[in-house]
Amino acid sequence: MNKSELPLKGDNEFELQKVKFKAARKSTLISVAVNTVLSVWQIIIGIFSHSSGLIADGIHTLSDLIADFVVLIANKKSHKKPDEDHPYGHFRYENGASLILGIILLIVGVGMVWSAIQKMLNPELIQEVHMIALVAALISLVAKEGLFRYMLRVANKVNSSMLVANAWHARSDAASSLVVAIGIIGSLCGFRIFDPIAALIVGTFVFRMGYKFTNQSIQDLMDKGADEETLMEIRQILDNSNEIAGYHDLKTRKSGDFYLVDVHLELDGNMTIFKGHEITVNVQKRLMQHPQILNVMTHLDPYDENGPH
Repeated sequence: MNKSELPLKGDNEFELQKVKFKAARKSTLISVAVNTVLSVWQIIIGIFSHSSGLIADGIHTLSDLIADFVVLIANKKSHKKPDEDHPYGHFRYENGASLILGIILLIVGVGMVWSAIQKMLNPELIQEVHMIALVAALISLVAKEGLFRYMLRVANKVNSSMLVANAWHARSDAASSLVVAIGIIGSLCGFRIFDPIAALIVGTFVFRMGYKFTNQSIQDLMDKGADEETLMEIRQILDNSNEIAGYHDLKTRKSGDFYLVDVHLELDGNMTIFKGHEITVNVQKRLMQHPQILNVMTHLDPYDENGPH
């Protein structure tokens, strides 16, 4: 029996990663610029217009700035080439960054819910909201929705789960601005409690998104396997490899946006080591053509009529 491992994807792959890094950096810097302007705008207008919903939305936008800086740092670190300490590369920086983004959303969501509940329990704390708050909320809504669509397009283009997470963070801001706008309209119509209710809804939504990203990131960092669709694609490649008698013990685990694959290949026990190695390399190369497979580790099992040993 013999173990064989195909080297990590080569220089061409890392050239693609450089393109991915540049696209991610550009989209994130744009997000930083937009969120800086919006957060300052929302908080200042929220204070002067007495809108707790707009202030909460501004704080939520401010959390995006923290998230953007986390993405910039992780994106730079994750695309470093493998070294002695990290032979499989640094792709899990992205999983760690997604975890931090999720935690940020959880903290922001809890803070917003707590503040809203306090005002709902003490109506005397709710002040009259001015019309300028509605104008600010609508402008923020349009800007955030546009930012989300741009960032998601870039994320899908470079196939980055971290950037997808950050894009949906921007979408959560757009949704929160919509809710805040509705709450301000209600408050302007004489129902002041609508403003803290809007803040409560936004906080709950943010918390839910934070839980989703945190849970997914933890699963990835704990070596969660590939989804069923990806597994089917891997099995199809193996099933179409006529040189092998079969395979078993197929395992996958995630590293950043890629998968590491382990599999036992069943070959004729009377075959020479040289021939077995040649067949194994060919199977590995076919598997490595899958865009999400980073590395393949194989174990050769001799096969006869009584099955593998």
